[in-house]
Amino acid sequence: MSERSAGKMKYVVLLGDGMADRPLDVLGGRTPLQAARTPNMDRIAAGGSPGLIRTVPDGFPAGSDVANLSVLGYDPSVYYTGRAPLEAASMSVKLEAADVAFRCNLVTLAEARMADFSAGHISTGEARALITDLHQALADGQIAFYPGVSYRHLMVWQKGRRDMVCTPPHDITGQPFKRYLPSGEGHELLNDLMLRAQGVLRDHPVNRRRTDAGKRPANAIWLWGQGLRPCLPTFQERYGLTGAVISAVDLLKGIGIYAGLTPLAVPGATGYFDTNYRGKAQAAVKALQEMDFVYVHVEAPDEAGHMGDVEEKLRAIENFDEKVVGPIWSGLQDLGEFRILLLPDHPTPIETRTHSRAMSPFVIFDSREVRASQDRYDEETARRSGRVVDRGFTLMDEFVTQGQSGR
Repeated sequence: MSERSAGKMKYVVLLGDGMADRPLDVLGGRTPLQAARTPNMDRIAAGGSPGLIRTVPDGFPAGSDVANLSVLGYDPSVYYTGRAPLEAASMSVKLEAADVAFRCNLVTLAEARMADFSAGHISTGEARALITDLHQALADGQIAFYPGVSYRHLMVWQKGRRDMVCTPPHDITGQPFKRYLPSGEGHELLNDLMLRAQGVLRDHPVNRRRTDAGKRPANAIWLWGQGLRPCLPTFQERYGLTGAVISAVDLLKGIGIYAGLTPLAVPGATGYFDTNYRGKAQAAVKALQEMDFVYVHVEAPDEAGHMGDVEEKLRAIENFDEKVVGPIWSGLQDLGEFRILLLPDHPTPIETRTHSRAMSPFVIFDSREVRASQDRYDEETARRSGRVVDRGFTLMDEFVTQGQSGR
């Protein structure tokens, strides 16, 4: 341990994206969190203080962008401008004050429906080839495309329009897509781009190879999540803390960059079921030897929720518990006093396959004041606690300031 970090409180956020859910008949009336084997999260719950948190305020979309801003302590009504500009920061895409960034999903359309919002979770290498060719074919003085990770990419409209209605593609899986095309001022340009992109992608060599291999082709783009660049006070300015964010997705890394947190690259972190769980835990423990705060994000439970796959969601939750929560807990034992905030950003129910505005269960654990209870980490335990944090962005202030004040 460095001399600088010795004796100083450590703060860790452990976030399993979309872990919370609803009771399911197939699980005997239990939620996936209740049915999964989670000894490490249960240990934190038994010794910590549980509650429910509302991370998506009224009037905002139930997205990971809004929810994670809230978890990090930023009031969405003040700081939220859209999802795509947050991702732009992670992708090193510089936005001028009037530029509007859009998330650009590679998707699969079939029989006039949104067949797959991720184009079969296309690989990053395949996607890069597609986005590069789209840029060559469609970019001009106003429009540019930027490759990201897997199906998640970016389009920037210089001095563009942003006051339009754009629907996330994961909200319309299996539904006729035409009724959800962008609408409002400026939508004609977006719809034209999406139509022209289909012509570029239809017979692209990448898609021919995917089709021949029995995989879904990335035969269209879907534009959404638009916004201007935000301006956030940093964690250093707010709390005097140094810190890092560990995530495979550009959204979380981008929020971290705006918050002054260092995004840490973990080899093999994919944002999917095959992500390098243990690598994330190792990176977190190593970072805490020098830094005060680490935000660890795992996407896999959310992906399982979007797929409506109960078994994958159980497996993702158990992997998060065993390979992330457990090793970080062990590593913290050698770093002095610490506080843990354990939670999802929002529920992603199996039944609906999309994000929910419902409250999520959280636990705050403080190594200086350990409760003795039989609590497990799940939605019901949080509900029984009677504690509700309705303005979710206020929880981070409590999490940090109580650590600094010695409770």
